Amino acid sequence: MNEKRGLYVRQTKKMIIDADTGIDDALAILYALKSPSIRVEGITTVFGNINVEKATDNTLRMIQLAAPLYEVPVAQGAGKPLKLDQPEFATHVHGANGIGDVEVPASSQQVLDEAAADFILRKSHELEDELILVTLGPLTNLAHAIEKDPGVCQRIKHVYVMGGAIAVPGNVTPVSEANIWNDPEAAELVFASGVPLTMVGLDVTMKTLLTGEQLDRLQQACGEENDKMVNFIRESHRFYFNFYRASNFFIESAPIHDSLTVLVAEDPSIVTTQLMNVKVVCDSELCAGMTVADLRRRSLVGSPIYVCTQVDASLAVDRLLHAFI
Repeated sequence: MNEKRGLYVRQTKKMIIDADTGIDDALAILYALKSPSIRVEGITTVFGNINVEKATDNTLRMIQLAAPLYEVPVAQGAGKPLKLDQPEFATHVHGANGIGDVEVPASSQQVLDEAAADFILRKSHELEDELILVTLGPLTNLAHAIEKDPGVCQRIKHVYVMGGAIAVPGNVTPVSEANIWNDPEAAELVFASGVPLTMVGLDVTMKTLLTGEQLDRLQQACGEENDKMVNFIRESHRFYFNFYRASNFFIESAPIHDSLTVLVAEDPSIVTTQLMNVKVVCDSELCAGMTVADLRRRSLVGSPIYVCTQVDASLAVDRLLHAFI
């Protein structure tokens, strides 16, 4: 790894981002499009924070806002879970439009005439053993892809999942994190598929906070080319900060759930991981979406995945903000 002026130059990571584009997804997408270490091969969209149509529209707006120097195709995906009824949307968290009710100019870019699952499968052939998939919403699109072609699990280099909670409370029920809760059957299918997978859950994301003070300083420090992006981030996070004040008693701060997942995919050394057998609860009214780790010495339940247990939170936030300076 080479060091130059405090920046770390790494081998470019080729990623598909799968997002239910709300406030934190938007920040993660902007970061990925700004990072010189990441090539976003495409963005697929899914229901979750909002409906899939709004998630797709928000994604296109974020690409236009970031103005990357290369084309970023967008494929729309699942509008509902594998088996559950119509989803509930988190407008109280992300606003009616999913991005904190901030107005961002519409994009003229057209969505691909290709379903998200098919796009993932196609790119897994084109970029076999190179493709990294970063999921920031429910795992429905990847589950559909695996159902169509289980061989995708051998072609994808690694999957980084924003989701789950092992040793901390849930954020939508006492034990369940929202992305897993939104489609537990899809999550269990993916976890059990054998695809190389790291779970970036609430165990680490709730420790990694972005503050209003940091965003104010970023506004003063950012270059002119990043000013509109930073202004959007600040404005949208006002809504987010208000939610976290009411729900978690955070003062002018919020976790960077999705951005942290992209940061971990870019550089896994910012977290500590532990290989655990994990199973997703699908058939319980109280515990649906719970990610249960079998931590017994003789672990018998669940499928082996890497679970993030510790994070260098200050480093993660510093790297996130530095992309916009």
